[in-house]
Amino acid sequence: MLINGRHYRTIWLAEDKKTVEIIDQRFLPFEFIIEKINSSTEMAIAIKDMHLRGAPLIGAAAAYGMYLATLEAINNKNEQHIKNCSILLENTRPTAVNLKWALNRVNAELEKVSSIEEKISTAYKLAELIADEDAETCRMIGVNGVSLIEEIYEKNGRRPVQILTHCNAGSLACVDFGTATSPIYEAAKRKIPIHVWVDETRPRNQGKLTSWELEQNKIPNTVICDNTGGYLMMKGMVDFVIVGTDRVTRNGDVANKIGTYLKALAANDNNIPFYVALPSSTIDFNMESGDMIPIEERTQDEVLTVDGLCKDKIEQVRLFSYYAKAANYGFDITPARLVTGFITEKGICKPQELLNFFD
Repeated sequence: MLINGRHYRTIWLAEDKKTVEIIDQRFLPFEFIIEKINSSTEMAIAIKDMHLRGAPLIGAAAAYGMYLATLEAINNKNEQHIKNCSILLENTRPTAVNLKWALNRVNAELEKVSSIEEKISTAYKLAELIADEDAETCRMIGVNGVSLIEEIYEKNGRRPVQILTHCNAGSLACVDFGTATSPIYEAAKRKIPIHVWVDETRPRNQGKLTSWELEQNKIPNTVICDNTGGYLMMKGMVDFVIVGTDRVTRNGDVANKIGTYLKALAANDNNIPFYVALPSSTIDFNMESGDMIPIEERTQDEVLTVDGLCKDKIEQVRLFSYYAKAANYGFDITPARLVTGFITEKGICKPQELLNFFD
């Protein structure tokens, strides 16, 4: 992704090969801070407390966390430490399947080698591979998904395509390119005029990340409150809805940031295509339907307070009385019947084609 004209990934290994560096998303868009992660425990905290977020990025972060765990194991001569760190990382975020997918992949390879030195080498190579694969996978999502934007552009008389997205499924949610944003970036690269309606996405306002990313790439966008999308769709001001996802089940049900289901309902009622962009690693082939997906409940402070810039300083303010209580469900489930199609690194498919598509 471009930040101030320079290309960055969201996560990478420092030159010393002992430290993982990440873009700390908590301070964006006001401050661009690179955080150094020096241990598997620090990586677990970074994932749990959302220094980084997004299903594909969480998977890559977990792999790098396991690499750090192997480095720690050589110091304390305790292979059990690696297994304990895997459990610690797996318990950080329950909804995104990429986390467990990456851990299972790393653990399977670590079991094939015996010495700590071999485990370090294996974990290092696999973490780098998973990061590289995610970047390339997301790039291909853009290459495949741009055809949908091109089709709308031609059908609508070559006027700017109006796209609505929810939450941040951009480069910041992945290693690079993003999922929902990747077709948008590819469209801009091909000089197709586009405009993006960006949901603010309360309670954590991840729309600010999407808007900032699009600004950095000079893509026109307008921030809207979460409840505005239905009105825009009703008035013919949206051509295309595209979102990311944290988990898709065998039957095509989609877990994504809370509020996605409402966007899908509005899109369906107004005959607007609703697409989900995802890497194949986000498909949980072991889970039959969305009602089986664990939905993360986060702290009520995320609802009752908000962070913002005040006199050049990021501060938290309270929005409700000190007696108010809040429920904070992080995700909801969009049934497969409301999904027009999935945009993946392999191509585009309908929900009912999902299993055969990846067979």
